[in-house]
Amino acid sequence: MTTSTTNRINLARGYPVALTSAVILSTTAIFIRYLTSTYHLPPLVLAFWRELFVALTLLIALGLVRPTLLRVSPAHLGYLAIYGLMLALFNSLWTLSVSLNGAAVATVLAYCSAAFTALLGWWFLKERLGWAKVLAVAISLGGCVLVSGALDPAAWKLNLIGIVSGVFSGLMWAIYSLMGRSAAQRGLNPWTTLFYTFGLAAIVMLCVNLFSTGHIPGAAARPSDFLWLGKAWIGWGILFLLSAGPTLCGYGLYNVALTYLPSSVVNLIATSEPVFTAIIAYFLLGERLTWIQIIGSLLTLGGVVFLRIYEGWLAGQAPSEPITL
Repeated sequence: MTTSTTNRINLARGYPVALTSAVILSTTAIFIRYLTSTYHLPPLVLAFWRELFVALTLLIALGLVRPTLLRVSPAHLGYLAIYGLMLALFNSLWTLSVSLNGAAVATVLAYCSAAFTALLGWWFLKERLGWAKVLAVAISLGGCVLVSGALDPAAWKLNLIGIVSGVFSGLMWAIYSLMGRSAAQRGLNPWTTLFYTFGLAAIVMLCVNLFSTGHIPGAAARPSDFLWLGKAWIGWGILFLLSAGPTLCGYGLYNVALTYLPSSVVNLIATSEPVFTAIIAYFLLGERLTWIQIIGSLLTLGGVVFLRIYEGWLAGQAPSEPITL
C-alpha cells in the first residue's frame, strides 16, 4: 500500500468518524443545560456523576464483550492518570460554562481549542502546521468570537466567570485532544483509554466536591449535595442517558478519530459541533442566536469544510511510495 493511498484511506475513515462525534457531542450541552436550569444541579456534581456513569457503563460493556480491553500495562498508568486529570478539568470548566453561558455559546467557546491544539500539536507532536490549517483555525476562531459575543465589552463585565471558564475549557479540550493522539501513538485502544480516563476523572471530581466546602463555584457545598436530585427519577434518568449515550459515544468516536487523523485536524472538525448545538438549542431550549452569531457559526463550519477539501487534495498529491503497515 502506498503513502498516498494510506493518507486517502485515513481521511476517508477519519473525517466521517470525527464529524459523527461532533454531531453526537453537540447534544451533551443540551442535556447539561436542562439539568442545571430545571433541577439547579450543581455543575461539578453533575460532572462527577457523568464521569462515574460513563466509567461504569464501559466497565460492564467491555467486561461482557471484550474483557481484555480492561487490562492495561502498568507502564501506562501514570500517563492515563494525567490524562484523566485533564479530562476532569475540562469537564468541570465545560459544565460550569454551560450553566453560565447557555448551551450554544458555551459550546462555541470550548472550540477556541482549535488554535491551542494546532499550535501545541505542532510543538509537541510535530504535526504539520501549514498555511491551510492556520487559515482554517483563524476562520473558525473568528466564528467563535462572533458567536460568543466577545467583541462586546459588556459581556466581559456581566459574565466574566462564564467567558473565562469557557475559554479555559477550550485549552483543556486541546490538551485532551493532544493526549488522545499520543495515546493512539502509544498503541492504547481508544475504548480502554476512555474507561481509565473517565474512571480517574470521576475520582478527581469526587475529591473536588468532597473537599470544596462551598469555596469552589459549582461544587457540592456539603456531602448531601451528591444526592441533589433526590427522588427526581426523571432527572436521574436524563443524567444517566447523558452519560451512557452522547458522552460515551461522542468521546469514544472522538478517540477513534484520533487514531486516523492528527489531533489538530480532529479538533478542528469538532468545531462544527456548535452549529449543531445551536440548532438543537433553538428548538428544544428556546435559545436564540443573533444574525452575527449565525454568521459566526457558518464561519466555523466553513473552516472545517475548507480544510477537508484541502487535505483531500494534499493526500492525492503525496508521493506513491510503498510503506510498511
